[in-house]
Amino acid sequence: MKLDSFAEIINACADSGKSFPQIVAESNTENFGIAPADAYTRMRAIWRTMLDSVKNYDPADRSASGLSGGDGGKMDAYAVDGAPLCGDYLADVMACALKTAESNACMKRIAAAPTAGACGVLPAVLLPLYRRGLLTEDDAIDALFVSAGIGSVIAERASMSGAEAGCQAEIGAASAMAAGTLVYIRKGSPAQIAAAAGIALQNLMGLVCDPVAGLVEVPCVKRNAAGAVNACAAADMALAGITSRIPPDQIVDAMGAVGRRLDESLRETGRGGLAATPEGKRIAQEFYK
Repeated sequence: MKLDSFAEIINACADSGKSFPQIVAESNTENFGIAPADAYTRMRAIWRTMLDSVKNYDPADRSASGLSGGDGGKMDAYAVDGAPLCGDYLADVMACALKTAESNACMKRIAAAPTAGACGVLPAVLLPLYRRGLLTEDDAIDALFVSAGIGSVIAERASMSGAEAGCQAEIGAASAMAAGTLVYIRKGSPAQIAAAAGIALQNLMGLVCDPVAGLVEVPCVKRNAAGAVNACAAADMALAGITSRIPPDQIVDAMGAVGRRLDESLRETGRGGLAATPEGKRIAQEFYK
């Protein structure tokens, strides 16, 4: 089965009695000839890369531009001493998202999920659960197959490229993947997984890609934290039985259509949005001087 429709995945789960990750893994074998054992081995390596990207974070590191670094450490310190408004779990989610995205900016090893610019969203919602003993490694790997299925639908129907469809296709897609994955972890149904993905994606519809100085740092790093928190909100809504009035597949289609209509300056060229502000231009001029 080609993974290009949430409706088809939901129907396949219902018809076969198999879980969302099982359908994704079997389709992966069918479409790409990758044996299930090999697929799980590869996914385990991705999971451990996500763990390492946070474990090896150093708040003293700075990117070559000097624009990124240290914010993950600040979030950790605030969570300990500041009684975060969002609570301990979301504070940890934001810290993990910042750490992973900052590690990317500092040229450390990360897992693109689905892209380097959006690498912090998915691990950010999973790692705090794992560290709290609420998620085993095997369960995390199954959950990553769920995220892969969601990502495949988005890639097939729309795009995962900021250059093609703006940041909605990167942070938006990552947030959708994370939201559906959380629902799976909380034993939600395939329909609820799709609903969470759709809600997360529609919340970020139209998000432009406007990297200051053309670097995947400002505003990208902080958007990872926002995308992760959005995923948590979408997952909780779906688990509560809330659905989108627009079917998830149609939300993805709409995102693709919006992306194609975005002006070129808002699609990773570094010529619009925040990149076009006076400060954004000053940073670019200073960096490339």
